[in-house]
Amino acid sequence: MPPPNQPEGELLPPSYGGPPSQRQFPDYERERSRPNSRERGWNILVTPGTYLLLGINCAVYLWMVLRGVSPSEPTPRDLIHFGATQASLILHGQWYRLVTATFVHVGLLHISTNMWCLWNLGLLGEPLLGPFGLVAVYLLTGVAGNLLSLAVNVAIRDNAVGAGASGAVFGLAGILIVLLSNRKLPIPWPELKRLRKSVIWFAAINLLIGGSTLFLPVIRIDNFAHLGGFLSGLALGVPLVPRMTAGRTRYLQRQKISFAAAAFCLALFGYWIANLR
Repeated sequence: MPPPNQPEGELLPPSYGGPPSQRQFPDYERERSRPNSRERGWNILVTPGTYLLLGINCAVYLWMVLRGVSPSEPTPRDLIHFGATQASLILHGQWYRLVTATFVHVGLLHISTNMWCLWNLGLLGEPLLGPFGLVAVYLLTGVAGNLLSLAVNVAIRDNAVGAGASGAVFGLAGILIVLLSNRKLPIPWPELKRLRKSVIWFAAINLLIGGSTLFLPVIRIDNFAHLGGFLSGLALGVPLVPRMTAGRTRYLQRQKISFAAAAFCLALFGYWIANLR
């Protein structure tokens, strides 16, 4: 979630090992017999949550461009008009920006890198979370990242404009690291470890890249939005693990309870931030 004139740094797409033809996503129900098929990844009906999020992000970007916004260098005013975050506006009642900002991007490079990462992590995570779970995690962790960034901006009196899906992308990475630690999944443990390791590397490398900009300010990256998304993703995964293999009904019930509790905690966090002034 960068200042508007400095696009957020690229997120490196997670690599799942092997040459490009083998960097594939498992069908969790048939992993043993077909361990590395990406065939399901191109089927919108199989992973609707991933493609819904991709579609909304791309539609918002296209809408911005069609309304005269620069495709590569949108102005702060443009970004704010289409839903980006700014501390003063949020604290004066426009809390919806915590959500809308996760679908607004600072140019073609910004949206391209974020959507590539979202697509990769979404195809990996949707079989574990389901469409509802994937969308809920995207929204909750995206809001969590924006809230942490807001708290820091309020504390240091920074009124920068921010936008982007990267906080939510880090949130998906965080929850996948936790969920892929479940040995009861119908996937060979070596494959689970390989997938989890690749997601860990993805998160670690991109967090380090973001952190390095604090000392080498070539571009401005909102590290607190990334960190907030990642930590909230880790936290969301913990209560889900015990119910992942307990049957669809119990798992979905646990998801709803966990996500509702997370939303309540975020609301309390937002209330606390509003009273920092």
